[in-house]
Amino acid sequence: MNRRHVWGLCALFAGPLAIALAETPLDIDEEKTGGDTTVHLTGLNAFSMPAANLDDAGRRRFAIGNSFFRRNWVTAPSSTAARDGLGPLFIARSCSGCHPQGGRGALPALRGQLNAEQPVALVFKLSVPGTAANGAPNPEPTYGEQFHNAAVRGVKPDGKIRLTYRDVTGRFADGQPYTLRAPRYEFRQLAYGPMDRRVMVSPRIASQLIGLGLLEAIPVQAILDNANEQAQRSDAIKGVPNYVWDAFAQERILGRFGWKANAASLAHQTAHAFQIDMGITSRLFPDEPCTRKQAECMAAPHGNRGSGPEIEDEILADVIFNQAVLAPPARRDIGSARVRGGEALFRQAQCDVCHRPSYVTGIPASGEFSTSLLAHQKIFPYTDLLLHDMGPGLADERPDFVASGRQWRTPPLWGIGLLPQVNGHQFLLHDGRARNVMEAILWHAGEAEASRQHVLRMTADERHSLLSFINSL
Repeated sequence: MNRRHVWGLCALFAGPLAIALAETPLDIDEEKTGGDTTVHLTGLNAFSMPAANLDDAGRRRFAIGNSFFRRNWVTAPSSTAARDGLGPLFIARSCSGCHPQGGRGALPALRGQLNAEQPVALVFKLSVPGTAANGAPNPEPTYGEQFHNAAVRGVKPDGKIRLTYRDVTGRFADGQPYTLRAPRYEFRQLAYGPMDRRVMVSPRIASQLIGLGLLEAIPVQAILDNANEQAQRSDAIKGVPNYVWDAFAQERILGRFGWKANAASLAHQTAHAFQIDMGITSRLFPDEPCTRKQAECMAAPHGNRGSGPEIEDEILADVIFNQAVLAPPARRDIGSARVRGGEALFRQAQCDVCHRPSYVTGIPASGEFSTSLLAHQKIFPYTDLLLHDMGPGLADERPDFVASGRQWRTPPLWGIGLLPQVNGHQFLLHDGRARNVMEAILWHAGEAEASRQHVLRMTADERHSLLSFINSL
């Protein structure tokens, strides 16, 4: 491994931070967040590029999958049989409608503290107590597993979302004030009657898609080792894995993707998103997202001329491949004094326990949906892929397989500093309530309460350094 120490940085800082800097080597490999797959790109397209080591055949397949990822699906029946079947109920007309430029979805524009338009990339999972087949959450009887605020002609959408915020204020130890936003959601103009009084709701915003194939290639044992190591700790940090049903594996396996690690494979996550977000059926997800109480939805025309799944296996496989090889961009300013100081503070606050910096990938298990070029790469995603109790402020109180209503998967941090360039915002956490990295940190509680308190005690200059490091990822 190519390493060097930056001793001169110690002169810029004093006390414990100077000592930590002196003991923290600069890993040059860390600039290449995705190993040989890394692309050196910033700006609008930083999350849109294929793995740098992809061969010509892979690049052609990436481009085919990208065309189906970006283009709108249309209502059936249509002369474009390969792209019809939208809805009847849906959230977006394309994958890129929720993940613009392969990035993170935005919250609806606000008029004051109230949403001026209906959300697209912010979805609302619904369930009632109990479990469905294979241990999944039990869908709300009338509106199913997700609220749909859009529909094709002749079908009524489920209703509308009203989103408001209230301010939550506080101060750092040095007296600097801060203001957070606590969201509140209401379902209005419900088209199919009231929801079950026991309904549990989980808002979830669309995340950036870079490096998903690399995350899938992390060996299972490496993730379980994270849980075992944390179980031996004397503090509150005790991450646990989720185990979820995978339609492609046809068994319950380790969850990796989604805000609650509620999807085990990229193939399952993608096929399910086609079904639940766009109403596009596939071989393993053949049913439209309609309940028996939504008669118009059940009776609406089916795509692909009514003959089988609306997205064929080959096309779906190309879209999954496209996402598997989306490359993480290289880090920026890795050797700067400010960033190096922030990295030392990140470790002092124990942020690196959950946001584990690095792994070496194994051979991807997803076969036709991936490539062996993702194997044996040293990557720096900054996640343990485990579930953590994040306290009552972030709780949705909705179980999801093993995940409790207070647990969330540690999100990868790679690319976080480029979100404003790619998507024009930095809405973070599961529902986008945090408007920047510091607000996201200040919402941490539960297992992360000690880390939050550590940050609250930092000086303004130290907070600046911490944010410089995180935004370099």
